[in-house]
Amino acid sequence: MTWPFDVAPPVPLPPGRPVLADEGPLLWISDGPAPAGLWEQLHRAHPQSGLWPLLLSPLGDADPAFRPWLSGELYPAQASDFEWYDPAALLRTWWETGGEEDDGYGCDDEELAEALAPHGLQWPGTAAALTLPDGAADTEARGLAGALRSVKDVRLGLVPARSGAEALAVCGWSGPANHVGDTAKISAVLADWERRFGAQVVEVGFDTLQLSVPVPPATLAEALPLAAEHIALCPDQIQHGAPTLTAYAELLVDSHQWHFWWD
Repeated sequence: MTWPFDVAPPVPLPPGRPVLADEGPLLWISDGPAPAGLWEQLHRAHPQSGLWPLLLSPLGDADPAFRPWLSGELYPAQASDFEWYDPAALLRTWWETGGEEDDGYGCDDEELAEALAPHGLQWPGTAAALTLPDGAADTEARGLAGALRSVKDVRLGLVPARSGAEALAVCGWSGPANHVGDTAKISAVLADWERRFGAQVVEVGFDTLQLSVPVPPATLAEALPLAAEHIALCPDQIQHGAPTLTAYAELLVDSHQWHFWWD
């Protein structure tokens, strides 16, 4: 095993390899499936190690290149610093434009207003922050990691980062490139969600994310403002998923897992 970071691995690791770029090491990735319980151990050790664990999945079920992790499709130089950005301002801009890199929502204003009801075209503002029980966010993240590993072919990744949100920009992930070209802006919103809702990045695919949620909305009324934030971040949630914002919000009620996919 070649270890790319100055800090020693906090627990014994399976065989793996570094992923390098001109800027230096981006991450370490296991050669095989993530062993049971190891993500959880590394997650507990993160405050001391500074290495954030990710479950990494490829573009397709049979992907020998394991894109983007081993195919040279990580672009750290394209990411800025996520601390530069105001998450609320980013969400408002994306809501009003449908993104920065594509053709927006792809429908006229009347259709869009219907799809985004009850908010319509006017940005409703961000959802209220929650008060979380001590340790709930970490416990939920470890539970989701165990559940995902048991049903999916995922490898283990380690990134020197303060959180899963930051790890996405550090390693050069570009899954939302058709929506937002600078992953640091995505990281800024995800870091804000971690502060407000305890949501943590657990699994990352070619253009997908899985987040754990310790305290999901209990009613549709609670879910609606949250659904607006999700759609601002990822318009494909209604473009290629639920047909309307309200239908999408219904999926968030009592759900401890948030899934995102960018086309």
